[in-house]
Amino acid sequence: KGYDMLQMIGSTYVYDANPPGGAPPAVPDHAAPTTVLAGTRPTIHHQIGAPDHAAPTTVLAGARPTIHHRIGAPDHAAPTTVLALDRITMQFGGVVAVNDLTLHVDPGEIVALIGPNGAGKTTVFNCVTGIYEPTYGSVALHGRTILSNMPRGKMQRLYAGDAPARPLPILTNTPDAITRMGVARTFQNIRLFGKLTVFENVLIAKHMRARQNVFTAALRLNRAEEKRMREESMDLLTEQGLAPYHGEIASSLPYGLQRRLEIARALATGPALLLLDEPAAGMNPQETRDLSDFIMEIREKYHLTILMIEHHMDLVMQISERIYVLDFGKLISQGTPEQVQNDQKVIDAYLGVVEEE
Repeated sequence: KGYDMLQMIGSTYVYDANPPGGAPPAVPDHAAPTTVLAGTRPTIHHQIGAPDHAAPTTVLAGARPTIHHRIGAPDHAAPTTVLALDRITMQFGGVVAVNDLTLHVDPGEIVALIGPNGAGKTTVFNCVTGIYEPTYGSVALHGRTILSNMPRGKMQRLYAGDAPARPLPILTNTPDAITRMGVARTFQNIRLFGKLTVFENVLIAKHMRARQNVFTAALRLNRAEEKRMREESMDLLTEQGLAPYHGEIASSLPYGLQRRLEIARALATGPALLLLDEPAAGMNPQETRDLSDFIMEIREKYHLTILMIEHHMDLVMQISERIYVLDFGKLISQGTPEQVQNDQKVIDAYLGVVEEE
């Protein structure tokens, strides 16, 4: 009576706003709960990340709710790091090529990884892209671990990394799976399909995200998708200034254009993270300046995050926002270009010692 006054409408209990003989009952700040009677099957739309104070739904005995859970939705705020390496160690027999490396690359950054020949830079790229399985450590992409390993078998006895070999979950992904996650790379030595045309090199990369299969391809049921991929490939070549060469054999292009084609092929996979392995190798000063402008342009145009290995210090200092320096597999310095330039360890190991007059 009074505060207990409720009216039942259908299967939902509703407070009477003006019960006779007293003030209305206190109503919580959040939405009123809904009570479902036995035998009914309510549909609960649950969205990951919804505030905890959202209106609860009470299901009585015998009710069987249907819950629609959005698969893959983040259960926390969007991560601020695109790529994170945690204590990565890569050991070949008794040789530790990368030793206890931790680094991160944030959205939209151009980050350089430099060091002398044999410092382990390309090995890092091979670990990130799944070509190598790191001996120890983990790799995370957009806040989700994609690779993780610890010493196993005889490597437990041989392990010589500085990172303590604490237990880690074993998680592997193949290079093609990592590419589908949004990671693309170029190589230190150009690896184009040399006997195919410029157009075909880009079109092959487009097929990585094709939804066709052997049956739809054999029966030509994929004509619309194939047409779209061919048009997108030609558009990409046009944007990169390679359209005039679309019918040329890739290996016949000048060296600078081959480098540009390799980057265009990587862009055709639709990456969020682009790994460039010595993109200016073998280029003359003018080609290097053109490449610098090109990298800045594609970063803005395609909203890319870029991790770059490079020996041309002019290029590195001009476009990099942060730099990591490796020497014999170990991280010896990190920071802004100015900080790295003035680090004595870097000067001694890589940039050279200043001679006294």
